[in-house]
This record gives sequence, structure tokens and C-alpha cells, in this order.
Amino acid sequence: MAKARAIIKRLKAVRNVRKITRTMELVATARFKKAMDRATQAAAYTRKISEIVSDLSNTMEEGASSFTHPLLQQRETEKKSILLVITSNRGLCGGYNGGVLRHAQTRIRQTKADQIPLNIEVSGKRGIGFFKFQKIETAASYTHFEDKPTFDEVDVLAKRYIDLFVRGEIDRLDVSYTKFETMSRQKAVIETLLPIGKLTSAEPASSKPKVEYDFLPTPKEILEEIVPASFKARLFKCFLDAAVSEQIARMVAMKSATDNADDMIRSIRAQYNRARQSQITSELSEIIGGAAALE
Repeated sequence: MAKARAIIKRLKAVRNVRKITRTMELVATARFKKAMDRATQAAAYTRKISEIVSDLSNTMEEGASSFTHPLLQQRETEKKSILLVITSNRGLCGGYNGGVLRHAQTRIRQTKADQIPLNIEVSGKRGIGFFKFQKIETAASYTHFEDKPTFDEVDVLAKRYIDLFVRGEIDRLDVSYTKFETMSRQKAVIETLLPIGKLTSAEPASSKPKVEYDFLPTPKEILEEIVPASFKARLFKCFLDAAVSEQIARMVAMKSATDNADDMIRSIRAQYNRARQSQITSELSEIIGGAAALE
């Protein structure tokens, strides 16, 4: 009887764990849908503003005009850079943080080999804990970016990066995060956001219809506003992609845990049935033996 009771206790424990993982799966699913809507909208905005910047720059080139902006200038030598690492505040999301941190370590080793000073900034408690464990010094840490990062929160970071780059205090800004491509595909990447580089659109020029613009004020004044806005939009999209990718990873991890709990429940039930059957057989044997002794 003692063995059957122990199995029952284990079965109850697994059922309780399954309730938790199933609930977390449902919560992650709800958060994922909201985060994906925001990421999709941001992707459309980022793509459109890049197209406008490309069209304006092409128009200026055709008019034999030149435009330079501090955020577009490639530095001859890289003297100092910043690496922003975007991780999660909570765990139970599979290998989501691992891929981002591996890319970050690769960048850190590269800058160390090139003897380039690197400031590491980390968003998310998991990344902060990792660098603390590795005894890697970080210049700044952020824990307020949850699954719903706002543009105002990211704008504070973006303005600081722009000021540092324009003043020449940094020559490069890299972001290590998980890029959302589709529901079934997300990948950890490192993207260089500063300097922005050449003003080009991702869409081939031959496939794009000719766009005629009337400028008010001048194209240069417009681009002076749009170029920083383009950088802010790209940085904001990094945070949104990271948020939706985190929820997908947690949703998949919790579904896998729930499925494993279901398998364990079936296995434990089979063990209990065998133990109970053995116990009943033993009790029947004792009854039959006792009856035979009385005859």
C-alpha cells in the first residue's frame, strides 16, 4: 500500500506542475498576439520611412545635390563602440537568451582582439545576471523593458546614442537581439544601427514605381528630421522583435513542458495500476491461503 500511496503523491505533484505550465503557455499565447500586432505595425512603419528616405536621397542625387548627416558618416577608425544586449527579465523561455548572449560574446571577443574599447549595455535581468556571473563589466543596465516596450522609453535611449555618436564619443552602435521574421522563425542576430550607412531601400530600384515629390521645406531639411527618426524606428523595432520572440519562445517551451507532463501522467498512472494490481493479487493470495489453513 505504501508504494501505491507514493505513486499517488507523485501523480498529484506532476498534475500541479502541468497546471502551471499550461497556464503559462496560455498567458504567453495572449501576450504573443498583442506583441506581434505591435511588431508588425512597427515593421510597416520602419519599412515605409526607409523607402521615403531612399526616394528623397535618390532625388537629391539626380539633382546633383549632396546631403550629409552625422549619423550617416562612416568613421575611418573605430575608437570606441557600444553593444546593447536585449534579453528577457524572466526565464522559462527555452534557448531565447542563450542565442543572444552567444552573439554578444562573439562581439566582445572581436573588439578585445582588435583592442577597441567597448561599453556593454544590457536590457533584461537574465542578461544582467549572465554578465555578472561571467564577471564582465557593464556600463548600463535596464529592467523596465517588458513585453510592451513603449516608444517613449526607447526614445530616451535613442537620443542618448545619437548625442554620443554626433559628439564623436562613440563610433559604432551594435544591438544583439532576437529578430522576429515569422511565427515559426526567429533568430538571434547582431545589427549595426550606427552609423546608418548609405540611404538605400531594401526593394530593388527597378521594381519600384517612380515617385514624384514636391518638397516643403527643402529635401535637406526634411532628411535632417527623417534620418534620426529612421534610427529611432529601427531601435524601437529591435525591442518589439525581442518582445514577440520572447513570448514565442516561452509559448513553445511551456507547450513542450505540458506535453512532457502529460506523458509522465500516463506513465505514472500505468505504474499505479500495476502496483495496485500487484497489491490486490497479494491480498487475494493471503485470503485464499488463510481459508485453506482453516479447512
